Amino acid sequence: MGLIKLLVFGLAALTVIYFSISLYSRSVRREKLEKRWDGENPGYDDKAARDAYIENGMIRYESGFRKKLIFLVYIVPIVVVTTILYVTNAN
Repeated sequence: MGLIKLLVFGLAALTVIYFSISLYSRSVRREKLEKRWDGENPGYDDKAARDAYIENGMIRYESGFRKKLIFLVYIVPIVVVTTILYVTNAN
């Protein structure tokens, strides 16, 4: 019963952490794209072009490797806990 509680609460906590990191990473990436646009195009006031540039950058981010790395929030703790449980119970 204790293992089931650990799994349920652990996965719930990891989900909250995953979404928090994901939202933070998206906002940082968007901010970098906005700053890059402003640095490369000073005085260019075409909002549609700026928005298209940022959206294209976010689409590339969503399919990129960095987005997939955030999924390690689930994998690393599960592997560590499983290893600890195996080592302690194998003896």
